[in-house]
Amino acid sequence: MLKRKKVTVIGAGHVGATAAQRLAEKEVADVVLVDIEEDMPKGKALDLAEAAPIYAYDSRLSGGAAYEETAGSDIVVITSGLPRKPGMSRDDLLRVNAKIVKEVTEKAAAKSPDAILIVVSNPLDAMTYVAHRVSGFKKERVLGMAGVLDAARFKAFLSMELNVSVENIQTLVLGGHGDSMVPLLRYTTVSGIPVTALISKDRLDEIVQRTRAGGAEIVKLLKTGSAYYAPSAAIIEMVESILKDKNKILPCSALCTGEYKLNDVFIGVPVRLGHAGIAQIYEINLTAEEAAALNVSASTVQDLCKIASEVL
Repeated sequence: MLKRKKVTVIGAGHVGATAAQRLAEKEVADVVLVDIEEDMPKGKALDLAEAAPIYAYDSRLSGGAAYEETAGSDIVVITSGLPRKPGMSRDDLLRVNAKIVKEVTEKAAAKSPDAILIVVSNPLDAMTYVAHRVSGFKKERVLGMAGVLDAARFKAFLSMELNVSVENIQTLVLGGHGDSMVPLLRYTTVSGIPVTALISKDRLDEIVQRTRAGGAEIVKLLKTGSAYYAPSAAIIEMVESILKDKNKILPCSALCTGEYKLNDVFIGVPVRLGHAGIAQIYEINLTAEEAAALNVSASTVQDLCKIASEVL
């Protein structure tokens, strides 16, 4: 009998529940929603199951607080954690979320020792480090969702600026998720045309800054929550590339062990995602300025990891 693919989503809040909905509607895998509350994930899973006859999908959905149903998951997506509130930096989330990610990773890894972990909790790069340390999984099977979201935001803003299709835009974002991210303008094109030929430097700098503050901008507008439509879409792109062995090249938080002259740090880099997780980290040529920015970003992440390690 053909083994059905299973994805566990830990954290049934807006990001987790929306990711579950997208996974189910695309029939990417069966989905298990897990949350600290017993009934809430059950209710959301049941609601999604009742939508299946209308949207015509046969993905199986379940939910709860226990981890028994997660056993044998192909992918575990970790969205658990305290949401960022207005005025709260990603750093403020560090200690409390490190404890949460540590606990859920231990439980998930025990039930699905062969799974691939995709971490979404913030501060993203530091939480991916926590999941890697706690799970003991090989570095190829632990990655963070950041660059896909950051690149999507950058593309969206460029599309708005130029009034062109988002499908025409290609870009690459390196570095930590947050203020230290490094959008690479040299690798950003619109149907092959360098973006620097279409938008002035001053305006591009403004768009880059808006990208860096993309999450905070939405937090400020929502007032009682944070982004979830775009983050969940980014999760699905990564999950699909893995489960369908698409081998997409995507910017993800991955453990660098010498790449870009960085060691023992999770940072956003272009990776090829296939059935076994990270198949390859691509090292692209950087200018001295870009390399310096990436080093600053890595240093920021390492400082966060030192704090996070206190709870391990």
